[in-house]
Amino acid sequence: MVLRKHELEGKLGEESAMIKSGVLRDENPLDQSDEFNEFLLACRHGDLRKCQELISQGVNINGKDRFDYTPLIIYDFSKSSDPYVYWSTHISGLLNRSTPTTSDISLTSDSHTFNLHKFLLASRTPYFRKKLEAQPETPSWNLANTIPVEAIQIVLRYLYLGDLPRDLVPAGSSISEEDVVRGLDKISKQLEVEHLWEAILAGNDRRLARQRYQDEEERALKQIGDFFASKVLGSKMVVDTERVNDVKWKYDNPAFADVLLRADETYDEDSQDTPVLNGQGIPIGTGRRPRKSALYPVHKAMLIRSGYFDRMFSGDFVESHRSENLHVVTVDCTPPVLELVLTFLYTENTTCPLEHALDLLYTADMLFLDALKSKAAQAISTLGSGTSSVLVDRTHKHAHGLANGTKHAEQQAELVEMEPINIYDVIHAAWDLRVQRLEEFAARYLATRLEDYIDDPDFQELIRESAERIQRREETDTIELLDDIRYYLSERFRLRFEDAGLDDMMGEDGEIDAGAAVSLAEQGDVMVNGHAVQNGVGGDGVVKTLDGEMAEDEFASDAINYQILLGKIDAMLERLKLDA
Repeated sequence: MVLRKHELEGKLGEESAMIKSGVLRDENPLDQSDEFNEFLLACRHGDLRKCQELISQGVNINGKDRFDYTPLIIYDFSKSSDPYVYWSTHISGLLNRSTPTTSDISLTSDSHTFNLHKFLLASRTPYFRKKLEAQPETPSWNLANTIPVEAIQIVLRYLYLGDLPRDLVPAGSSISEEDVVRGLDKISKQLEVEHLWEAILAGNDRRLARQRYQDEEERALKQIGDFFASKVLGSKMVVDTERVNDVKWKYDNPAFADVLLRADETYDEDSQDTPVLNGQGIPIGTGRRPRKSALYPVHKAMLIRSGYFDRMFSGDFVESHRSENLHVVTVDCTPPVLELVLTFLYTENTTCPLEHALDLLYTADMLFLDALKSKAAQAISTLGSGTSSVLVDRTHKHAHGLANGTKHAEQQAELVEMEPINIYDVIHAAWDLRVQRLEEFAARYLATRLEDYIDDPDFQELIRESAERIQRREETDTIELLDDIRYYLSERFRLRFEDAGLDDMMGEDGEIDAGAAVSLAEQGDVMVNGHAVQNGVGGDGVVKTLDGEMAEDEFASDAINYQILLGKIDAMLERLKLDA
């Protein structure tokens, strides 16, 4: 519908008044931050790497510039969307989904029956929470025949986060709108659903309806999240692995669960025996701590967000058939990783600690959870983007230690030496799971710390593996991993030379000119702070290079270090008899 000018002005005036009164939120998409402007520029240039970097740092991808352009318009790179759209779509789809069977309670009114889910009703309505906690075995619930079916359908669509109809009564219905309104009022009071009418009355205003839906979506997310924390994680059972088969759960349980997920703790075969104590605390022998397993009561309705579980419960597998007790399904991961997976399935949110990121990556790939897999990859690839970056350049650590002459500098150097992640495992995971983002991260990580890895036999074996990934390799073929490392190594030193104003060291392609670096490294007499320096060593020379020599300043040290690292790469290739 096209509005006339005076109608459009009146509509804008109404929205302005609603914003001032607090009925409508002010959602001005204008973003003039430096990060967003940098993101728009990267979109214009088609700089995919820069766009990925800014998105991983949390740039606003839904904003607009002062010309009302979004990043999507400038370049088809990203799109504005509801971050919980897949979660809410899955919830609303449960209302009409018949395969696999996940419903455990039926709601009957007159001749109509609705197959519903106890855990969802208990999460969303105080009425069902009280009723089902008192009687979890309840198989059905009957409504008064005086309540129109149309009113029940609207309430259920609201509880299951579906779109509410603009017309309360469908065309051709014999029920009057007044009867539907009375039925809605009665059932909303009975279920104690306070915000139902707000959602219904906002139906004619698209913007207001969208805001009301987002509010309800966040409310449902919190309600289901609270239920998950209380009934799923709160009902976690830790038992000896050898006694898992002794655990028996009926279907009529307080968590309304219809399946148990099992995760086993990692078992260290080399662990030492621990003393066994008697009742008085006196050692009577030694024994190993038994391996433990964690069991979680969960719901098939949420597990089928995973393609793995969807196929398991839909096919002709044992787990798809009902038995006397709940089936126990083993997931090949540790309990902390399984909890991260379940948190994602139930709430769409998960904070992935770095120590579990790699295991979560493999588990998400096994369960066909691409979104969770991306989150795990992001947790690894953004390593060092925090306030204290672990991707620290250590070529200057000795220089600062010599300049300061303090024990604090030595302690800082020791802290830097601690590896927060096994980069070899990361690169193998990137190859196994075909995660390009992790391949690029691993190359950047290795380039940043190349002086620590270049002489490592494992690193050299990694380069050999990268070369062997090319089938029917020819002598002229490059080594992909080594090419990426060389690129990021050039970037690592290029930024320093640019900051120092040494533009003459940069080639036309933006990479470091090797000849210029050699020239700077081998130059003769240089004046530093008024003192003559011969062959890179002077009276105040405190910058140590990778080969243990002293340089007159950090710029000369960088040029020397760059040449040393390139030389070590060439020497490594000669030892491996590879040509790249």
